[in-house]
Amino acid sequence: MANTTISSLLNQTTAAPETCVNVANYFCSDKGIILPIFVEATWPIGLRAFLYLFAMLYCFMGVAIIADVFMCSIEVITSKTKTISMVKPGTDIVEEVEVRIWNDTVANLTLMALGSSAPEILLSIVGIIKTGFKSEELGPSTIVGSAAFNLLVITGVCVSSIPTGEIRRIKAVKVFAVTAFFSIFAYAWLYIVLVLNTKDVMDLWEAIVTFMFFPILVILAYIADKDYCSRRVDVEKETDHLELEYSGAVTELKPGHVNKQSVSEFVKEISKYSGGKLSPEEAAKLAALKIQENEKHDRSWYRVNATRWLVGGRKVSVNVNNSLKEKLEGSQVYEKAKNKDEVPLIIDSASDLSQGGTFSVVEFSASSCAVMESQGTVEVSVLRSGRTNTRVPFRYETIDGTAEAGSDYIPQKDVLVFEPGESMKNIKIVIVDDNQWEADETFFVKLSVDPDSGAVLGRKSINEITIINDDDPGVLDFTKPSFIFKESAGIASVPVQRTKGSDGVISVKWKTKDMRAVNGRDYVGGEGMLEFQHGETEKNIDIQIFDDKDFEKDEDFMVELSDAAGGAMIGRQRRTVITIVNDDEYNGLVDRVLTIVNVNMDHLQLASSTWGGQFRDAMNVNGGDVENATTMDYVMHFLTFGWKVMFALTPPVNFLGGWLTFLVSLMGFIFLLTVIISDLATTFGCLIDLEDNITAITLVAMGTSLPDLFASRTAAKAEKYADASIGNVTGSNSVNVFLGLGLPWLIASIYWEAQGEKFAVPAGSLAFSVMAYSICAILCIILLVIRRIVPAFGRAELGGTPSLKYFSSFLMAMLWVLYIVLAILETKKVIVVPL
Repeated sequence: MANTTISSLLNQTTAAPETCVNVANYFCSDKGIILPIFVEATWPIGLRAFLYLFAMLYCFMGVAIIADVFMCSIEVITSKTKTISMVKPGTDIVEEVEVRIWNDTVANLTLMALGSSAPEILLSIVGIIKTGFKSEELGPSTIVGSAAFNLLVITGVCVSSIPTGEIRRIKAVKVFAVTAFFSIFAYAWLYIVLVLNTKDVMDLWEAIVTFMFFPILVILAYIADKDYCSRRVDVEKETDHLELEYSGAVTELKPGHVNKQSVSEFVKEISKYSGGKLSPEEAAKLAALKIQENEKHDRSWYRVNATRWLVGGRKVSVNVNNSLKEKLEGSQVYEKAKNKDEVPLIIDSASDLSQGGTFSVVEFSASSCAVMESQGTVEVSVLRSGRTNTRVPFRYETIDGTAEAGSDYIPQKDVLVFEPGESMKNIKIVIVDDNQWEADETFFVKLSVDPDSGAVLGRKSINEITIINDDDPGVLDFTKPSFIFKESAGIASVPVQRTKGSDGVISVKWKTKDMRAVNGRDYVGGEGMLEFQHGETEKNIDIQIFDDKDFEKDEDFMVELSDAAGGAMIGRQRRTVITIVNDDEYNGLVDRVLTIVNVNMDHLQLASSTWGGQFRDAMNVNGGDVENATTMDYVMHFLTFGWKVMFALTPPVNFLGGWLTFLVSLMGFIFLLTVIISDLATTFGCLIDLEDNITAITLVAMGTSLPDLFASRTAAKAEKYADASIGNVTGSNSVNVFLGLGLPWLIASIYWEAQGEKFAVPAGSLAFSVMAYSICAILCIILLVIRRIVPAFGRAELGGTPSLKYFSSFLMAMLWVLYIVLAILETKKVIVVPL
């Protein structure tokens, strides 16, 4: 037995060298520059594949976070302005204006495109370096796959993400036409140099021309943006990109221009709509929210925000509750100038909202009404005043209060149209009678209009509907014994309420009586009749107040109700005192609000200006805003904590105007991560026997493009135009080819030319992938053109008719799936296409 055991041991020892693994050369150990770090010779292939896939996905998150830092530096660089003096149009007044140094189109096609496509571009450069200046598949295939995902998937998602009844159009149509052409031509050019001219060889001149198409694209897009080829001289167009901000404009809260005067104007307006019940903290939050809405956001802002939502970082937004948002929406109107974008403004309440009949004013006939539960339906009237000779669509939707949609009423969300000459529309809402006793319940109907329609919302844009069981005509009285209005308010809107019933049409007379305020000097008094239609429960008596701009003590007058008709009675509060106060007494309030606004404005900055601030943002969930952090924020913050802390080492964006951050993040962290991702992707493909080009067009392309997907979707919903969401996709796809392939191929061509040889680029699967994508891209562009010109689609690239927008998104998604399937089948030689 002992001899047998010793013999077997000797046999095992002798056989051992035949089964040993060479730790310097084992399966898939030679695919990377850096990886593998450990000796993985004894690891199961399945475990290695899983670890490489997990590491690759984790690195995608790292790339997204450092790209956040990179985009912040680009935002700082491209947002720089200079101050110049110019004559205000139509006057002899010379004012100082701020002019952006970077043209938006040039910025989008250079630094912005580089920021969103840096991983794909660097992946191609790394591939050339890794293979000793020889052609490889991962980088070029990633660029083509990323282009397919961007154009087909991201555009499709944006088309269907627009709320029902809304549309988004490309504003810079000429620029989009240029970039759309180049986005097709770029890939057609690839097919020409790979197949038709010197097949499988990249000549030096071909590489030079490919790279030179990049500056040609930028120049032509700039010419289209400035409209230099048009015979018509459009002065407004020349100043459209200057971002002019006149120092005298105080009715609008703008980023970087928050001063006491502008905050004071805002507080006056918002206080009117809230009845003066806002605290300084609430007013400051609304002011900061208004500034954020007025700020012009580019693609980098949405990209940064999307990344931070994904990884639990600090959100660049002001968090306010729905109640405060409704107060802001109720006070917001739009002023439209000829040949110029609509800009949300805070308008003095004394102003004519129709601007002398220029716009249609859409509002409810009353701010509230009531209906008996057994009545079954309630009808509210929407009035149009001002300009009435145009076609004006408006949207309405129901919002739950104490009454719940479905159980108490049937929810509605629809679009009605005022035809020329029409001034009233009725909205009918079904009330659910459940035959059970309930206390009075309320819900709301909210109006909205498209600024492009030439309409603005009136002061009664939200109607509160109360469901009651009382059929009494009701009791009329004032809601409070006294009201306070600022002298600059312009209009004192005194509410009269109808309680204990709302059946039938009733009316009541009112008249004013001087106290310390004098009719004709301090206000426009007199008498009048206030009529309540059936179901209406609150209406306002509007009395004009004069602002003499002089400091005065408080002045007051009385309003009295009398002679109720229609069976109604007058309640206990038949008189109320209106006090007119001087605005100087609110200086203390405005100072407090201004201080809090400045604190909130610091929160709106994309990046911190100090290393300490960067580490605080990196080490705290939601950047320290724990109150508004979600469970997913905590989970993603835990998973990405290491990346955040590591990338907090980059210099703050205020160093050297953002250029130091730009270079460190791009040439340091992003380049290093790209090398690691290249190693992970090629090794993972080797382990599961998956070709590099399939890995590239699926996993790598999607992993690098996901932040752009979320950013574009957010921009599509938030922006008025589609440029920030899909307008940049075609430009980015063109830049990927001209810069992402042109630069590494130029470097490799020069290297091989110096060696006396040619740079070999086998067409193979890459050429087929380019051809398949080009066909799908042409079909997608055609679909977008059809959507813009055909009324059935809403004459817009995004949104429109629900069925057609979802159909469009489905077609684009199917084009992407078709491209992926065809590319995989050709790579696996299931189909053979002679090239």
